[in-house]
Amino acid sequence: MLVKCPNCKKETEFVGNPFRPFCSERCKLIDLGAWVDEEYKIPSDQEVLSEEDIKLIQERSREND
Repeated sequence: MLVKCPNCKKETEFVGNPFRPFCSERCKLIDLGAWVDEEYKIPSDQEVLSEEDIKLIQERSREND
């Protein structure tokens, strides 16, 4: 079965391909790099805290110990 590489769109064999769904190790690493650089993000319902908020929470936690 042929599938299109998510990165370069080249058609590649899915079965027996060690890099699937990518066509090559290069395309697989490009995709991994995009995740590491936070180009892709998974939406979340959780509130994102700033570093200042995190420090405040940590300080309050220490005070309660």
